[in-house]
Amino acid sequence: MTALSPEILIFVSLLIGIVAFCYASVGHGGASGYLGVLSFFILAPKELSSTALLLNILVSATSSYSYFKAGHLRQDLLRSFLITSVPFAFLGGTLHISVKLYSLILAVALMIAAIRLNWKLQLKSMDAPKKLNSFWIPLLVGALIGVVSGLIGIEGGIFLSPLLLLANWATPKESAAISAPFILVNSCAGLLGRYFSGALVLGQMTPFLICAFLGGLLGSHLGANRFTSSLLRAILAIVLILASFKLSKIALY
Repeated sequence: MTALSPEILIFVSLLIGIVAFCYASVGHGGASGYLGVLSFFILAPKELSSTALLLNILVSATSSYSYFKAGHLRQDLLRSFLITSVPFAFLGGTLHISVKLYSLILAVALMIAAIRLNWKLQLKSMDAPKKLNSFWIPLLVGALIGVVSGLIGIEGGIFLSPLLLLANWATPKESAAISAPFILVNSCAGLLGRYFSGALVLGQMTPFLICAFLGGLLGSHLGANRFTSSLLRAILAIVLILASFKLSKIALY
């Protein structure tokens, strides 16, 4: 377990609160943001991913509640992706990889997350979203996202929500409403996988949990009803890019 000084602990906790606020406003749990922040202070893959998954569960739960209450959730579409993502997230949580490989995979994921945060996707047309008729696409997508989520502790919504928008399967609000419970369930599966494989390692969690809960609650409430946070996303993207470069150096040298 990595011990942080009181000053660093307070600073990191505030950053985590900002990350939670920003991600929850778009229906995400914030794992990529937590990993980006924590990677500057913690290098152990087990502790990084376990902490991110637990924070992810807390914040995605608040997002799920806010978006469901606002009436944006499409349960049929959510179920299509959950069928394979849950068992594969559990599987990913049981896998053990080296620090270098973990750092490389995480570096790529954080760079994708940084791009996604400031990439404004629009529906292909002004018509209502089209129905997802394929049986195999959601199974394959769910499996891929699930195993990556469980393996490195990143939220699957970073990959799922742009797919939903690009394919015109959901509106932006529906995409956020689907991503939140998708992230919640898969993060729980990934954390369980870590627990049963003996890879569950948590550090000084209490301040992180408090700040993540408050930030996620406020961000999800505003995001589900009326909110944009372009500046916060831009700042967070910079943090993720810096973390990605830092992890790349660890992986390559």
